[in-house]
Amino acid sequence: MTNPTSTTATTPPDTNALAGRREWTALGVLMLPLLLVSMDVSVLYFALPAIGADLRPSGTQQLWILDIYGFVLAGLLMTMGALGDRIGRRRLLLFGAAAFGGASLLAAYADSAGTLIAARAVLGIGGATLMPSTMALLRTMFTDPGQRAKAIGLWSGVMTGGIALGSVMSGILVEHFWWGSVFLVNLPAMALLLLVGPFLLPESRNPSPGRFDWLSVPLSMAAVLPVIYGVKEIPSEGWHPLYVVSVTVGLLFAALFVRRQRTTGSPLIPPALLKGRGFTPALVLNLVASLAMMGSAIFTTQYLQSVLGMSPLAAALWSLLPSVFIGAAGPLTAQLVQRGADRGYVVAGGFAAMAAGFVLLALVGTDSLWLVLTGAGVLACGMVAIVSQLTDLAMGGAPVERAGTASSLLETSAEFGGALGMAVLGSIGTAVYRHEMPATAPAGARETLGGALATASRLPGPAGEALTRTAREAFTSGMQGAAIAGAVLLVLAAVGAGVTLRRLGE
Repeated sequence: MTNPTSTTATTPPDTNALAGRREWTALGVLMLPLLLVSMDVSVLYFALPAIGADLRPSGTQQLWILDIYGFVLAGLLMTMGALGDRIGRRRLLLFGAAAFGGASLLAAYADSAGTLIAARAVLGIGGATLMPSTMALLRTMFTDPGQRAKAIGLWSGVMTGGIALGSVMSGILVEHFWWGSVFLVNLPAMALLLLVGPFLLPESRNPSPGRFDWLSVPLSMAAVLPVIYGVKEIPSEGWHPLYVVSVTVGLLFAALFVRRQRTTGSPLIPPALLKGRGFTPALVLNLVASLAMMGSAIFTTQYLQSVLGMSPLAAALWSLLPSVFIGAAGPLTAQLVQRGADRGYVVAGGFAAMAAGFVLLALVGTDSLWLVLTGAGVLACGMVAIVSQLTDLAMGGAPVERAGTASSLLETSAEFGGALGMAVLGSIGTAVYRHEMPATAPAGARETLGGALATASRLPGPAGEALTRTAREAFTSGMQGAAIAGAVLLVLAAVGAGVTLRRLGE
């Protein structure tokens, strides 16, 4: 018997149909796993010391515990988006929820570093199925442009807020329970999704997907993973030949992947999708916004802890303050567009707001808590406004049968942007820091602020205090230099958005 909520792309959706209570309830159910997937990016920040004491991982294992989730997620996004279009987005979502829940249970009770790494990898697989599936289902459930814009605005706010919430949740749970509890919080949400998802969520798929191009799967991963790895390591380790080679290899595989998509009869990423009205500009601008957001985060988090001297938990709690306004930014932007504002100008305004946030960060001194928090808040609100509009533009213009693929491309562009932000702005900040540090400072202190503080702690009183003060001033100068570069980039992006998106696709 056919499920009454099941739909396929064989019947075009009624673009005049308004979503009712069922769809909005389903959206609320989808927001829970989405929040947890975004939280898992940062949930180990405060749990790592406890994990280290319990499982005693090597330095390499500790890095893999942190990074394997993001690497697997980024590498599989395009594959999972295309797979959902073929087998059904609800089916893939429920499979991902089961995998995410099972991996969370395994991670919570892992008795070795290897087991925890394997569990985090499976969490990445589950996350790669959940993220594009939720957006593709939004495209199916909310066919009215106005309602879809509001739903996507909420989706964008949850995604952005979840990353900030993850570190705070981690600190609170580890302080009152044990490190495995940071994974167990995933189980109720995934159980709820598995229980009510089959009844609330519609099924949708591409009715004529063609054969699945399995060769494109390893090609896409070989293109994404080396680039992400290389650009994430360059800010902290410098332009080491290994990381340059990694990025180069990834770009070569990217060229092979693109060639494959252009020549095969059933591509994983149809070239026609990229030619859709406004889709490619949305991808590029989404990448720039993510670059700016992640590039700023690496400075603001260090500033709170290493310059202002806050504990990790105190810094995380303070960093939540700017998130108060994030949830309203997406829906308010959607209302602005619905009332007649040109989308291109609205997105340009979002980039201008992010640029203003960077200008505030460029004005900070070594004791500027409220200025940093205000700058971070303005940046985050501009980010949500941009992402919600770009996502609505891209998903609204993409064919319903390719909704999963379109969503996965947007997520992949965000992953690339985040890695580039850490590499580009991080490198600028590091270069300024090293220039500002005196040549007479110890070698370790001239490399990073963390190295300087560690060195200063071993020096006698006045000498240690002098080195700490100098290093904090040098880091603040580096933050200012990176903020100026970010502001310039965002002003250019604002101009580009105004030109390319003006009067484009409502």
